[in-house]
Amino acid sequence: MARFVVAGAGAVGASIAYHLALRGARGVVLADRAGIAAGATGKAMGGVRQQFSTAPEVRLAQASVRLFRELGPPLFEPVGYLFLATTPTGLHELDRRAELQRALGVPVESTDAASVPGLRTDDVLGAVVCREDGIAEPTAVTRELVRRAAERGVEVRERTDARELDAKVLVVACGVRSPELVPDLPIRPLVRQLVDVGPILDIPEALPMIVEETGFHFRRVGRDRLRLAMGEPTPRWGDDETVDETLVEDWRARLAYRYPQAQGAPIVSAWAGLYDMTPDAHPIIGWAADGAYVACGFSGHGFMQAPAVGEAVAEELLDGDSAFDLSPYRLERFAGDAAFPETMVL
Repeated sequence: MARFVVAGAGAVGASIAYHLALRGARGVVLADRAGIAAGATGKAMGGVRQQFSTAPEVRLAQASVRLFRELGPPLFEPVGYLFLATTPTGLHELDRRAELQRALGVPVESTDAASVPGLRTDDVLGAVVCREDGIAEPTAVTRELVRRAAERGVEVRERTDARELDAKVLVVACGVRSPELVPDLPIRPLVRQLVDVGPILDIPEALPMIVEETGFHFRRVGRDRLRLAMGEPTPRWGDDETVDETLVEDWRARLAYRYPQAQGAPIVSAWAGLYDMTPDAHPIIGWAADGAYVACGFSGHGFMQAPAVGEAVAEELLDGDSAFDLSPYRLERFAGDAAFPETMVL
């Protein structure tokens, strides 16, 4: 019997398995019904940021940035996250979030958005950037974590249902599929989509992740492509991972406005994936049943928070407690009113 079976070989599951092994755990199995990064991780935007609107999310992101910095290029590039405000209300919110982030130690600074070559800024009232943030390659990072885990003795089982394996502890990190293993988790799938366009000439290597007040955002991919994403005007609850072509054209128009040199860039690919949403957009981390520990419900932030989550979960599983405060993420909070809804869900 395995000591720990981690269900789900996305970024969160891979990080948990790796950190268990890093702390000397034996009898760890990482299992996935498909393969490594075959679910939401492999479809992710690939952003890594500390600029959230609530303290718990900021702290998770801060703890994760350390591992991303250690990975370094090409797995992680600290090009920064640039947030733009184009209305007085948006500027107020930008300043309010920045004040919270700075108070927690995030090096957020006001900046002149016109310093980004090619960016249209005549309607920008204010901008902030955190230069420690950046972009990463989700599948490559996850494979690196799995490689490190396997090197330290973790058994990796692809195309394997974790429920078929004997384990003292089942660690559930399956995103939207987690309720199949632990019923009654308050997780709903939300369809989100992304688009790659290109080729586009002269994209700066240091182009930051650009985030408009509307939630429209884009980043560089490779040398000559841009990846676009945005929340949808009407949330699509469910698991139908279909691309809405009308949204694709809307985003291309938004890109052409904000970054004129990309006007007319053809679509390279478009795809849809699933966010595992909780009622307050914060994850669920902790014991959920006898012998079952969960780390899911990351609401679109699992990849960027995976390093910190893996370390904290491994500590709690092996030592009974974690140096990182996991109390805001317990399942029991949903018995009352969620006290810290996250608004920066991109």
